[in-house]
Amino acid sequence: MKLALIGYGNVGRALARLLEQKRAAFPFRITAIQTLRHGAAYDAAGLPLKPKFGPAAASITEFLDRSGAELAVELTTLNPASGEPAIAHIRAAFARGKHVVTANKGPIAHAYAELREEARRAGVEFRFESTVMDGAPVFNLARNTLPGCRIQGFTGVLNSTTNVVIEALRNGRSLEDGIGEARRIGVTEADASYDIEGWDAAAKTAALANVLMDARVTPLDVERRGIGRLTPEKLLALRQQRKTIRLVSRARRSPNGVKLRVRAEVLPETDVLAGVQGTSSLLLIDTDLMGTIGVFELNPGVEQTAYGVFSDIVDIARTL
Repeated sequence: MKLALIGYGNVGRALARLLEQKRAAFPFRITAIQTLRHGAAYDAAGLPLKPKFGPAAASITEFLDRSGAELAVELTTLNPASGEPAIAHIRAAFARGKHVVTANKGPIAHAYAELREEARRAGVEFRFESTVMDGAPVFNLARNTLPGCRIQGFTGVLNSTTNVVIEALRNGRSLEDGIGEARRIGVTEADASYDIEGWDAAAKTAALANVLMDARVTPLDVERRGIGRLTPEKLLALRQQRKTIRLVSRARRSPNGVKLRVRAEVLPETDVLAGVQGTSSLLLIDTDLMGTIGVFELNPGVEQTAYGVFSDIVDIARTL
């Protein structure tokens, strides 16, 4: 299968390395890459890990038409306010009969129901496992292993940057020190304020609610309060009480629809949510038939995000 990558940052390069490593068993080829910074590259026989970029295509439609690819991989950065231009990229691929895999949570948080219907009408597949918990199976778990279950809600600690910042504050360091550490680890959004103000978590919350609960919401519908007002003094005082804080995402069905919130919550150190540290994440899914089940990932990196994209590509290839 031929792949066209829209974006070639850390995840795109990790995906290219993984595809090279697994080519004998999974013969996928990247035949085109379009980037905002470096331009575009094309090779019908497959691009190397370090392609030579030329001028960017004048439009995403021109790029997709020239790519010769059967599947587009959308890897641009998050726009939590609108999900663009990633939504337009995905729609352009659907219009050209191309399957789509994305690691960008914006389209799922803003337009999942519409994109799902557009993919169905176009007769193509649409996958997005890496949008919330890197490569950990969340959407695949619900789609493939919970037949007949109605998801009533979920609770999660889903933003790595705030985990790192809160631990820095607990150790007497400043908010800026924590952001700097998260940036060195490589887990912040391009704009770290999206993490600190809760926008990244709100986008993940909306995406989960849209897919798992058919909520048809956007991040703007999520009640949101970030961690920007926390201080070392506050966290040190809580530490003496054997408590801490985590940025917690919650969703619940109600008679008036799905209620969503992201908030910095005070938790006992013994709480399962308080145990989520570093780049780790935890999602607890409440169902009518299986009770509460959980997905936990321990200190993932960019390679795990790339694996989530890879697993989606493999899943699509198996359906063809």
